[in-house]
Amino acid sequence: MPRSTPLRLMPVGDTDSFTPSPKRPVRVRARSMPADTHFEPHSHAWAQLAYCATGVVQVTAESDGAGGEITYIVPPSRAVWIAPGAQHHITVLEAAEFRTLYIDASATPKGWSGCRVLVVSPLLRESISALDAASPERPLAPSREQLLSGLVLDELTHADIQALGVPMPHPQTGDKRLRALCEAVLRAPSERATLAEWAADTGASERTVARLFRDELGLSYQQWRQQAILAHALPLLTRGLSVSAVAAASGYASDSAFTAMFKAAMGQPPSHFQK
Repeated sequence: MPRSTPLRLMPVGDTDSFTPSPKRPVRVRARSMPADTHFEPHSHAWAQLAYCATGVVQVTAESDGAGGEITYIVPPSRAVWIAPGAQHHITVLEAAEFRTLYIDASATPKGWSGCRVLVVSPLLRESISALDAASPERPLAPSREQLLSGLVLDELTHADIQALGVPMPHPQTGDKRLRALCEAVLRAPSERATLAEWAADTGASERTVARLFRDELGLSYQQWRQQAILAHALPLLTRGLSVSAVAAASGYASDSAFTAMFKAAMGQPPSHFQK
């Protein structure tokens, strides 16, 4: 998505005081972040949950597949689980009250090997808020912290998982034609070109590109494009643009078709995500 202002590069900062442990498996770090803030690629020995009380962030992380990467757009009703050791970087798309949960690797739910988008339940949201209410002057009692941490972990385990990410070929080892096509679609989400027309611009056949989508990204082109459209549409909706404007900017000829696609993917109509 084009930007009118340069990114504000931010160091990851000192995490020692927030390092989780088996005895304190969940630590919450709260920060108010202006739009266009960017954290450079980094990784942790522990897991991380990227969540916004308000605002929208973009999280790009290593995928657990063929070594590529996947970009997630995170509105307040969603959060991204980042696996221990996974390299990732974060960009703030809309000014955000950013909540980072550092979670000890021993508390990783069974079978969670990669990154994923979780639906934030009201109970999970309030549990995070309660953990965040602690301060050096008024720390939580150990028993209360333990109960809240257990509740957060239980809610994460039972949270609905949503396929809300845009996978990309690996910048070094992925097919360059496929990456060029993906980047072109992301730059022009309203373009209604067919896969054959996009493929022609890369010098590959439609059949070859369709195979590359399946082999490298594990999705058909239509599935991948829908994810790209959702990633494009969510920040526009949170800025307060009308559904009609977002539908047109996403390449849809009618509001009803866009709304039907959006609701099927997100479980809520696009108006739910508007300011």
